[in-house]
Amino acid sequence: MTVTRVLVVEPHAPETELLTAPAIREAAAILRRGGLVAFPTETVYGLGAVATDARAVARLFAAKGRPADNPLIVHLAAAEDAVRVARDIPPEAWRLWVRYAPGPLTLVLPSRGTVAPAALAGLPTVAVRIPAHPVARALIRAAGAPIVAPSANRSGRPSPTTAAHVLEDLAGRIDAVVDGGPAGIGLESTVLDVTRRPAIVLRPGAVTVEMLEAVLGDGAVVDPAAPLREGEAPRSPGMKYRHYAPDVPLALLDLEDGAGAAVEALRALLAGSGPPPAVLATEEDAARLRALLAAAGVPSDRLRWVIVGRRSEPQTVAAALYGAFRSLRPEAVSRAFFVRLPETGLFRAVMNRVRKAAGDPPFPGQDAAPAAPAPE
Repeated sequence: MTVTRVLVVEPHAPETELLTAPAIREAAAILRRGGLVAFPTETVYGLGAVATDARAVARLFAAKGRPADNPLIVHLAAAEDAVRVARDIPPEAWRLWVRYAPGPLTLVLPSRGTVAPAALAGLPTVAVRIPAHPVARALIRAAGAPIVAPSANRSGRPSPTTAAHVLEDLAGRIDAVVDGGPAGIGLESTVLDVTRRPAIVLRPGAVTVEMLEAVLGDGAVVDPAAPLREGEAPRSPGMKYRHYAPDVPLALLDLEDGAGAAVEALRALLAGSGPPPAVLATEEDAARLRALLAAAGVPSDRLRWVIVGRRSEPQTVAAALYGAFRSLRPEAVSRAFFVRLPETGLFRAVMNRVRKAAGDPPFPGQDAAPAAPAPE
């Protein structure tokens, strides 16, 4: 069994200092010899392998238990390095990079053919991102190579936002984790396919459609992307498979159109035996639901309440989401319900992840006890 080393760095140090930090130098050496290293980005922790090393990429898929048709994102230290992995880069890409690179934006581009084929999952395109986290950029520069880096978790699990989350899933499966403190944003990058006209959002993130259109113009971006057709290969991570799922069944709870049904479903669940259900909600929504339950005579103190930030501050919800998912243990709660948020701005990305984790179960009313997620 592999012994996973924990290499601690000061995340707020200048990138020039990080380049010579012992932890970064050791992590880069591991990558160059074909190893796997988890590291922080401004979105979540990524699991890195040299993008041109076919054996390392194969090890990465095996460590995560990742389906072979789920493509990887190539991480670069600077936008000008994109020519190493992509060709025929359209002007829209350069315009977006001027505004949003480094940052939480991934662009799908025509592949140059230099990345290990397995990382592309048989596609003629390559997904490229320039992370904003100084530790990530320092590690890429020190390794001297493009780095593929999907989220550093077992496939299907909530993405990690701390080094402890990485170890929870991958200790003994990877060579090292660079501990640079908690990730900032907490959700994976926006993925935009600029090989098509108009460009298509394949995965929403912190760079919203409005932000993209501010650069490319109104109508230049389509969101959401059309669902995959039968037999179609996913063009981006997060398109096909169930992702981000906690260890208990998860469903959506709607306080706008189904508050009465939600209250009655929670009443029925609390009347049963075994662990209680959990409710994941913003501070504002938790207060509203508590009031609804009190008015209906339902004992809300028997529920397990998990507060996921503030509705008035969407960035707090994004940062808290995956940690909240990971806190749900089958021995403590029977299932969980997430109070639905409006699908605008950053909440669009939050709700994308929640729906992927829940598998879109019908609730409230039709299915108060969704089936447990299938084993990975």
